[in-house]
Amino acid sequence: MTARVFIQAHDFKLDDEIQALRLADKRVGAICTFADTVRDCNDGKNVSSMALEHYSGMTEKAIKATTVSAFKRFEILGARVVHRVGLLQPLDQVVLVAVISTHRGESFKACEFLMDHLKTQAPFWKKVQTPNGARWVDGRVTDDNALARWGIQACNG
Repeated sequence: MTARVFIQAHDFKLDDEIQALRLADKRVGAICTFADTVRDCNDGKNVSSMALEHYSGMTEKAIKATTVSAFKRFEILGARVVHRVGLLQPLDQVVLVAVISTHRGESFKACEFLMDHLKTQAPFWKKVQTPNGARWVDGRVTDDNALARWGIQACNG
């Protein structure tokens, strides 16, 4: 089991991250990845920048717990999550989720599971800069359908 979680301000290189994960196990037959970037629009408003904040230690612990859960749910060999924090501009990379397995099906499911959990449960706080000024937005998107797919009940409150 190889699981790595990185929360960082600096950018990452997709090829390097995937290569590091791929070389972790010779049984790899499939690699599934999801990469996310900053959009130039949020709730119909132009975005010039986005600031992502987290509590060091708490965020890593929450995401690591999710990767452990992914290993229990799916037949995967490794997972890697890279999530940036700090001030980001449109088109900057924000997230990479990469999963390896012997066959593609398990990698697809685990990658989607990890990404759904990041979007709905991971403790990040997001502030966007728009022409009307800065505003905090709910960085943890409530998507009851995504959570229900994995048997997770949404926290309301």
